[in-house]
Amino acid sequence: MPARIIASLEELRALSGQEAGVSGWYQVPQTQIDQFAETTEDRQWIHIDKERARNESPYGSTIAHGFLTLSMLSHLSREAVDLRGDFKMRINYGLNRVRFPAAVPSGARIRGRFAVGAIEEITGGIQIIWNVTVEVEGSAKPVCAAEWVVRAYY
Repeated sequence: MPARIIASLEELRALSGQEAGVSGWYQVPQTQIDQFAETTEDRQWIHIDKERARNESPYGSTIAHGFLTLSMLSHLSREAVDLRGDFKMRINYGLNRVRFPAAVPSGARIRGRFAVGAIEEITGGIQIIWNVTVEVEGSAKPVCAAEWVVRAYY
């Protein structure tokens, strides 16, 4: 699914309060979960011990770290929206709120839904608050809900 092209700031403003784009599906393999566990030194068994997770966890398998899901926002957003215009640089400015209402089982596919929450003028650019929902295929409950703050500079 190609990203929705947003050609200008005016077009972005017109989308305020609306969904601007949806990414394609992205599979989260166990190898990525293992690599994330090593990188962050978060080796809790629920993420890396397949046998124990199958027998002891309520999910029946290992699951991705919530922060792994969160770290995928950049990738998912590039697939969902293509903000064009006279912007020289975009940066991740932070998060206002993040929740992980459900888990991402190893091997599951996720996708992101991006809605324009707010747009503010800042010195040299704009600040966009994206209301993001990450869903896992086949589940009605989202795996991540976040207010993601991005700055775009002219």
